[in-house]
Amino acid sequence: MAVQSDTQPQQAHDEPVTTGIYIGGGAREGTDHLEVREPADPSVVIGRAAAASRQDAEDAVAAAKEAFPAWSALTPQQRAEQINAAISGLEAHRDADARILARENGKILPEASVDLLVFNIRTELATALADEVDATHELPGPPVTTTVGYQPLGVVTIIVPFNWPVAILGASLPHALMAGNTVIVKPPPTTPLATTRVVQRVAEQLPPGVLNVVTGRDADMSPLIQSPDVAKVCFTGSVRGGSKIMELAAPSLTRVTLELGGNDPAIILEDAVLDEAALDRLFAGIFDTTGQICMAAKRLYVHRSRYQEVVDALTERLSRTVLGHALAEGTTMGPLHQSAQKEFVEELVAEAKQAGAEVREFGELPADYPDGNFVRPSLVLDPPRDLRVVTEEQFGPTIPVMPFDSEEEAVAAANDTWAGLCGSVWTADAEAANRVGGQLVCGFVFVNDHGATRLDLRAPFGGMKGSGIGREQGIEGIRDFQDTRSIGHLAV
Repeated sequence: MAVQSDTQPQQAHDEPVTTGIYIGGGAREGTDHLEVREPADPSVVIGRAAAASRQDAEDAVAAAKEAFPAWSALTPQQRAEQINAAISGLEAHRDADARILARENGKILPEASVDLLVFNIRTELATALADEVDATHELPGPPVTTTVGYQPLGVVTIIVPFNWPVAILGASLPHALMAGNTVIVKPPPTTPLATTRVVQRVAEQLPPGVLNVVTGRDADMSPLIQSPDVAKVCFTGSVRGGSKIMELAAPSLTRVTLELGGNDPAIILEDAVLDEAALDRLFAGIFDTTGQICMAAKRLYVHRSRYQEVVDALTERLSRTVLGHALAEGTTMGPLHQSAQKEFVEELVAEAKQAGAEVREFGELPADYPDGNFVRPSLVLDPPRDLRVVTEEQFGPTIPVMPFDSEEEAVAAANDTWAGLCGSVWTADAEAANRVGGQLVCGFVFVNDHGATRLDLRAPFGGMKGSGIGREQGIEGIRDFQDTRSIGHLAV
């Protein structure tokens, strides 16, 4: 029997949180607000965020435009120094911000803490690239000697999702600033509180207008995308959301970087080392954040000789699942963030059962939260390959586990998808890892690992096919916020 958590978390000292907007170096409260509710108990309002007006959004663009000339005129080293100083005080607030993020998102407290920590790590890695930001190279003559360099774009809007909002912001914000751009951050409307608090603290330490944060309803935020003064929009979210961003940006030819959904395959070869540590990594790569991670493993392909071993190992780990409130002692898995996603995951599982697939469900729904967005985690064993649990992104705690007999079969199945974000290969043979991994049509391949907490934060990250456009992180991430400038000298 699954263990139940102490489902009544200690919330007596968690006061309601109120956040405003921050534009051009000044705070605004706004005349309207967004209510933020707990996914575990939607009747509980944990805070309110300002709902900016269309005029607020236009003001943010104007403030960023005004700040751009002076910020872009600084050297990358000067920008790095200011950015590092601006994030230096975040650690003092991390525990309080993590509690807020856990409550508004629904994920367990340790994950919320990592979410905040990754923002700092990504920022420090970006600022460490200062010497590369303005690097040039020369195309020698005769007859023309050309110097190829880089220039910032201007005003950038960054739109982040609910699942890992602060960490995901760290994959783009410091890179945009290091490139010499000024930025407007739009936090997710259902989880705006912790992100707004973090961004405003950073913005307060930078010159006015360099960094702005605007929360609000999507209908009022169109100037952040459609204004002719916005040079680029960086969006992380669903495929449908990415398509809408492209549609809105098209009339003004505004550039976009889109990091969208995934349907990541994990391929376990016959010789994979599946000790306890490896199986723990696999489990986390599937079920962290209740499966709500774009780069989580979404399809598991296992060599037939290891299939039962993997199923048994995942079954044993899932049998210890404790569903509960994010702050409750003993909780190992929180609710899904939204009720619509809960309904979608439940539909996928029901379809699999109706199709005759074996579905193993685990954990007990917490009795203290009957209206929460909780879903029992599950394994769908060897389902028909055309089921939606295989072909679509579940974004929840369920995964199909499917046997294969040859590498060729596994690679073909892994690539038979609309997505191309990440994948993984599990093997004791480095040559096999490179051979199989090199055939996967995706932006990042893990070897003997999988998941957001295992990503190399120095490397470029982004998707292929329906998983997105552009790259974040590393010098490639900075280049995505720049354009080239070539200066050619004719020999006379």
